[in-house]
Amino acid sequence: MSDVRKNQLQKSLGLSFNIAVLIGGTIGVGILRTPGTIAALLDNYWLIIASWLFGGLFVLIGATSYAELATMLPKAGGSYNYIKRAFGEYAGFLSGWFDYITNAIPPAFFCIVISEYIIILFPNLRSYSTQMAISLLIAFVLLHLSGVKNGSAIQQITSFIKVICFFALLVACFMYSGVKLAPIPKNNSVVQIGLLFGFFKSLQLIIGTYNGWNGVCFFAEENENPSKNIPKSLYSGVLLVIAIYVLLNIAFFHVLPIESIAKSNLAAADVAKIIFGKNGAIIVTVISIFSLISILNAFMMIPPRILYGLSRDGFFIEKGTAVNKGGTPIIALLVSSVFSLFLICIGSFEVLFSFAAFTSIIVWGLAYCSLLKLRISEPDLPRPYRSLWYPWTTIIAIIASLALLAGFVYSDPKSFLIIVVITIVSYPLFLILKKK
Repeated sequence: MSDVRKNQLQKSLGLSFNIAVLIGGTIGVGILRTPGTIAALLDNYWLIIASWLFGGLFVLIGATSYAELATMLPKAGGSYNYIKRAFGEYAGFLSGWFDYITNAIPPAFFCIVISEYIIILFPNLRSYSTQMAISLLIAFVLLHLSGVKNGSAIQQITSFIKVICFFALLVACFMYSGVKLAPIPKNNSVVQIGLLFGFFKSLQLIIGTYNGWNGVCFFAEENENPSKNIPKSLYSGVLLVIAIYVLLNIAFFHVLPIESIAKSNLAAADVAKIIFGKNGAIIVTVISIFSLISILNAFMMIPPRILYGLSRDGFFIEKGTAVNKGGTPIIALLVSSVFSLFLICIGSFEVLFSFAAFTSIIVWGLAYCSLLKLRISEPDLPRPYRSLWYPWTTIIAIIASLALLAGFVYSDPKSFLIIVVITIVSYPLFLILKKK
């Protein structure tokens, strides 16, 4: 019995951590980078704003389903628990590993990007880029080995600073009045196939920028009061993220016309250069570093929870359930960090990221389906929170997921093929694990 208790996660996280991990785990450099690419793809002010709103609405509708699922089965590891309960062991195994890979890719990427931004501020460190990324990873591993409380405190502080930084940037953009808005060109080419391709490609980027919105569900088991805290933090966090994303896009277009933003790799830096002069780039770099530290901290905590859940269900090594005195799943953290270390050393992310947008849509879609299935198959399961406007919101979320998936297959068939191959290979692997 003592062994069982020893490997249990501690209930030490509250509402403020939930909101911090949602904001911290979602708002990253994506919003500072992607507006340029999306402006080039869509080239229409209203269409661009509509795409960001559409992505946000998709996430908000998803949040109503996740609020019910996470309070009904408040277990470490999030989505795959619901899918396994609804569709059986293999579905749980496959979605759990998809979800794990999706969430285990970002920490390495964030370590590399933070070191790149530090080099912008201190150019003489240029030759130490990889060493800095590895040192960052090690520093965060040590922080999380020291316990959940410390990780939670860092999350709340960095997320708060991040929101203040973004708010300041927004205010600065709207107060700026040097450049008059270019007239919005009328665009009658909405039916063009090229624009349709651009729209789905943009949505793939936008969904990637919203990724992390359901981060609170991974920590449900450690929450002091999941049935109250999870729905509250999902709604308030998602609405805040949508507001920041849409307003930042409007703010950028207030300062620069679409044509200029479309040519930009880091739209926020170009906007800041106009507002703050040559120090603009430095300001955006500092905002980026804070954004990334906060998001890195969140993503150092998420993959170990998924691995812990997978280990507990026999889908990974038994030692994966080991929890240290501070409440950290210690083996799961170390395994995930070795994976990040490997990725930092190979350092190629483009393919991995389009792959991650795909897998997250698949996992979310399966989670929505599991809500429908569990309402039918287990109507008596205690549900402290019930999804708003069920079943319509859930059905819309499933249809939207299928439409996005079809769009992604159309605009990125290579990633889709990789997923099909992984799925085929995973079944024999599942059978071997099952025998053990």
